[in-house]
Amino acid sequence: MTGASSGIGLELAKQFVLHDYDLLVSAEEVAIHRAADALSSSGASVTPLQVDLRTYDGVESLYSAVTAVGRPLDAAALNAGVGLGGAFVETDLGRELDMIDLNVKSTVHLAKRVLSDMVRRNEGRMLITSSIASTMPGSFHSVYNATKSFLQSFAEAVQNELKDTGVVITSLMPGPTDTNFFDRAEMDDTRVGQGSKDDPAQVAKQGFDALMDGDLTVVAGSAKTKTMEAASKVLPDALKAEQHRTMAEPGSGT
Repeated sequence: MTGASSGIGLELAKQFVLHDYDLLVSAEEVAIHRAADALSSSGASVTPLQVDLRTYDGVESLYSAVTAVGRPLDAAALNAGVGLGGAFVETDLGRELDMIDLNVKSTVHLAKRVLSDMVRRNEGRMLITSSIASTMPGSFHSVYNATKSFLQSFAEAVQNELKDTGVVITSLMPGPTDTNFFDRAEMDDTRVGQGSKDDPAQVAKQGFDALMDGDLTVVAGSAKTKTMEAASKVLPDALKAEQHRTMAEPGSGT
């Protein structure tokens, strides 16, 4: 499981532990060790790995740690991701390229390794954390929304390729969730950053249940989030971009 030190990732890890899974959890932050200690207090075997998944070697080291366990991987949750708000012409290019490396490249890289093993065994489950942001142009959050659009398209394509196998891929699509995401993305002064948010525990449970049920996609969280996703199916992109602007433009929350 990636991105498991806090937020939705940590809550997903709790769901797996609750359902008697042993875990290998990873994150870039040192907090992954504290998270693993807390998760293992229930008696589960939880192995932490502090690793930078923005790098090729980081992803390979995570995959090597998975295979070194010597047991088939029953389920994988690819959840690592970051955002960065602001006007595209003003935001830091290096941070945006890092975002693409983490959100997109690491997911594709790890999925390639893990799914190849699962297909050979003809069994396994993979959860990919997308977002309802994937359904709309992300004015003032442009690169992040684009990464999530990539992940949603990627998940749906590989789902179709593997439909005749015993491998399940579920796309988890949360909305604004009460984690440190908006603070890290420098969006505390925005309308969405200051607005109501979904409970990460609720999002994680809905995502876990969908994975176990073999669902292709789950829009997780509150009724408000589900309504937002439903509306995005019928609204034109230009209108969605303008609506996103009202939520994400710097200073919109003051």
